[in-house]
Amino acid sequence: MHSPADNPAVLLDTRNAIETPEGALLPLTPAGFMARSLAQIIDLLFRGTIIFVVFLIFSIFGKMGSGIALILVFVLEWFYSVYFEVMRNGRTPGKKMLGIRVVNDDGTPITFGPSLLRNLLRVADFLPMFYLTGIIASLCNRQFKRLGDLAAGSMVIYDTPKKQPVDFDVRGQRPVPADFSTDEQRALLAFAERSRFLSTERQEELAALLVPVLGAKEPVTHIKQIANTLVGKS
Repeated sequence: MHSPADNPAVLLDTRNAIETPEGALLPLTPAGFMARSLAQIIDLLFRGTIIFVVFLIFSIFGKMGSGIALILVFVLEWFYSVYFEVMRNGRTPGKKMLGIRVVNDDGTPITFGPSLLRNLLRVADFLPMFYLTGIIASLCNRQFKRLGDLAAGSMVIYDTPKKQPVDFDVRGQRPVPADFSTDEQRALLAFAERSRFLSTERQEELAALLVPVLGAKEPVTHIKQIANTLVGKS
């Protein structure tokens, strides 16, 4: 299932930039009400299926089996989300299908304490009915946080799509010219990345412009081998 995270132009106005201790900016895009609601419905179906199977299995043991089943259902209801959020990188099955996950406000993986708190307060979000309080709270802040998230210091974000491995169709590396600026290196890398969309003739035409600088007989191959060096590909 595709999420808005597949399109970098979606929800840019709600994107947060968290500064890491190293000084880098970590972009986080909060997940909206609709994505979170769909994930919740999917998780509800998962839990319902598990509960049905549990009662079906333990019903053969009579009253004792029913008592054990009720205890297991209690544990499931309160710790289903906590388990998946802590042990599965913030993703319950529903969140995983929708491409969203729970993190701390600073972008770090959520831990047991905040996860437990945000899920215990789900009861308050449900009041007075059908998550009305949680819906109102989520629509009143830019991070779409419900009360549980506000109290726990957590937020639900879209997963960053994984980048596909870079392949320039050329093997081997060449050293980056020492006098090349950062912008010039980026230009070489951009050419190598776009080359798969260009005809062979167009690649040679563009690469020929750099022959005086590179002094290469095969400038296209030369540029792509420099690009391999820049991305660490052999």
